Amino acid sequence: MPFLDFILQIYIFILIADTVLSYIPQWHFRAPVRLIKKLADYSLVPIRKKLPAEMPIDISPLIAISIIQVLIFFL
Repeated sequence: MPFLDFILQIYIFILIADTVLSYIPQWHFRAPVRLIKKLADYSLVPIRKKLPAEMPIDISPLIAISIIQVLIFFL
């Protein structure tokens, strides 16, 4: 299923872009950055709810990318 693999690879790119853009606060209010954030939050918010709140860093993008990579491997 090359089309599904392509879509999942694009979503991984969106997750990485969201992670990088989160370190640039002056860009948070731009429309493309808000769109990337909204798209990334579909998978990151449920993962963040399961993780302890006391964690010093947010590893939810790493977990989401790992899950997607496993899905790509088995498709």
